[in-house]
Amino acid sequence: MKLIQFTVFVLFVVVTSCTLDKTDYEAELVTETTEYIEYEEVTAIVSENYTISIEALNGTLYKGYNEIHLKINNSQTNENLNDAEVTFLPIITDANGNKSSCPHAYNLVYNANEGYYTGYAVFTSESDSTVNWEIYIDITDNGEVTSVNHAITIAEQNNLNLNMTAFTGNDGEHYFIALVAPQSPSVSQNDLVAGIYKYNKPTSNAGTFPDASQYSYSVVENHTLLLDPRMPEPSMGNHSSPNNQDLTQESDGLYYGVVNYTMTGNWTLNFILKNENDDIIKGTEVSTEFTPGIEGEKGELHIDILF
Repeated sequence: MKLIQFTVFVLFVVVTSCTLDKTDYEAELVTETTEYIEYEEVTAIVSENYTISIEALNGTLYKGYNEIHLKINNSQTNENLNDAEVTFLPIITDANGNKSSCPHAYNLVYNANEGYYTGYAVFTSESDSTVNWEIYIDITDNGEVTSVNHAITIAEQNNLNLNMTAFTGNDGEHYFIALVAPQSPSVSQNDLVAGIYKYNKPTSNAGTFPDASQYSYSVVENHTLLLDPRMPEPSMGNHSSPNNQDLTQESDGLYYGVVNYTMTGNWTLNFILKNENDDIIKGTEVSTEFTPGIEGEKGELHIDILF
């Protein structure tokens, strides 16, 4: 099982690390971004005891970071469930039947003010003819456990401002960085938000499927994400911008910084990830040389965006 999961991860990193030799910047510039602010139902699951409504922005689950809300109604009492233990486990199955997961909040937290259980998932691939996603939900209410699973569809994330990347760090661990905000940047200083996660390698053999210990991920704590934004188009000379701020972790577990976009277009966010001891986990510095007419150099760890 460990070998299968590692193989799936390596394939994902290889696929997401490959880029075209020459980027068609003009074609990319016709892309429009839409900012979604409303949570809508993605799907509903009806079991013998519960109706579970899964909500996300725009009623769609996308590749990358998704905040997820679960509203659970007790079918016996017709009341909303507000004091249960709820777990959430996404599983992807590839064309060969190999199963793996993605960064996610396994134990959901109840939001009493809004009346739903909340968590997140960073889906690493969109659904297609070769892969499919399912979610496995356990509800523990008054000592009784109800387990349900349901197929879901993960859509392609067309908004490059919400891009993500996956990589193996210098410490041999498997990491994920997913952009959370802004959805629609402006020509100004923008609050840049990202989630940073790590795969927890299993320490025991797999039990009955789905054994959550085999699909465990955690939020990376107390690291720093150094930021160097550049415009890589040949006409832009890979220039940067002033007044950017590196990303550091805040109380909600996400990482916050500032990126200053001085004009619209294609930007590359070059990163260097450092741990709490200031050791470099991944990333390289980019030359400060102005290179007009040459496509810009990108660091070892980067995410391309467009607005």
